[in-house]
Formats: sequence, structure tokens, C-alpha cells
Amino acid sequence: MLNSNFPLPDGLDTEKKGGKKKDSRIQVRNREKILDAATEIFSMYGYRGATIDQIANKAEMSKPNLLYYFSSKEALYLAVLHNILEIWLQPLKELNEQESPEHEIGAYIDQKIEFSRLYPMASRVFANEIAAGAPILKPVLDTYLRDVVRKKARVIKKWVKRGEMIDIDPYHLIMMIWAVTQHYADFAVQIDSVLGKTLDNRRFYNQSRKNIKQILMRGILK
Repeated sequence: MLNSNFPLPDGLDTEKKGGKKKDSRIQVRNREKILDAATEIFSMYGYRGATIDQIANKAEMSKPNLLYYFSSKEALYLAVLHNILEIWLQPLKELNEQESPEHEIGAYIDQKIEFSRLYPMASRVFANEIAAGAPILKPVLDTYLRDVVRKKARVIKKWVKRGEMIDIDPYHLIMMIWAVTQHYADFAVQIDSVLGKTLDNRRFYNQSRKNIKQILMRGILK
């Protein structure tokens, strides 16, 4: 579901307004169907190539019915990105300076690789937006994302100051975790070509998780 605290670019709403009452269960399900369908279509065709008609067909509803929930393709695209970013950032927000970095960073990596397994299309939608220069999401990245990362960088700095971690740049650590874990979703076709496996293979999923943590948290040299 959409989080009303998420900051939107000026003048762009993700949903139809009008002082409606709280959504019924059917309306909630319809929104979820639309967002799921839109995520798949945007991941396949990108923002420019995707059409409302394609998304409506995928969601098995009429175009006017879809537009009742989301007023435009841009609004729907932003809603999809919004959901992705919220799910993606939640584990980072949960980093707790009172716990050990081994536990917290390990749990963060676990959650990020699980996101890549469960939502590969969502990850690709986000990656495509970033690769295109973030034409829709840039205002959010410059404010909301920057603020979340800055706060959690301070947590990592505290672990370093307490002697619980080596002296590393927290921003580079966070970005490395993003890059490695999201690779398994964004480049799943490449991984499958090389290894004949994806994260849907439970054994490969566990091996990937273990090796990512080993390399990022322990290093590779004896």
C-alpha cells in the first residue's frame, strides 16, 4: 500500500482525489492489481514504451476503470516507484545502532537479497528509472532518499567510533550493498546465462546470501 508520508514532486498526485471515504476491500485489491500489472509492464517496456492500455489488459480491467484509481500513466508510474522505494528502504531504516553491526548489516543484506528474489521486476523498474537519469524520481532521491541514507550513515559511523567496525566510509558500504544485492534481480538473465540458475533456486539463493555477507563483511584475503 502507498505510504502517505512519501514526498511527491510538486503538482503530481499518484491517485484520484475527491474526498472519498476509506477504500473498500475491492478497491484495495484493484489498486494492488493495477500496481502489480504496472510493475510488470514498466519492467518490460520502460516508462516510454508502456501504455495504459497494456497495463489495463494485464490487470484485467477496462482503461476507464484503471483511470478511476490513477489519473495518468505518470501518476501510476510514480506510484509504482513509490512502492518500490518504500519496500527497498525499510530495511535500511531499521538499522539499530544499539545492536551489533554484524547482526544489523547481516540482516540488511538478507532483506535486500530477499527483495531481489521476491520483486525482480520491481528492482528492474527502479534501475531503469535511475539509468535514465531519474526524470520522475529525482526530486525524491535528492530529498527523501538522501535524508534516510544520511541518518543511517551516522549509525555506521557510531559503530566505527566504538571500535566495532574498521574505519570505512559508510556511504560506500551502503552503495556496495545496494549494487551487489540488486545485481541478482537486475541482471538475472546474465546470471542465468552464466550459471544456469537464478534466486528462484533455493540452494543458489542461500549460496548467494552467504557469499555476499562473507565478501562484504569479512573480505576475501587471509
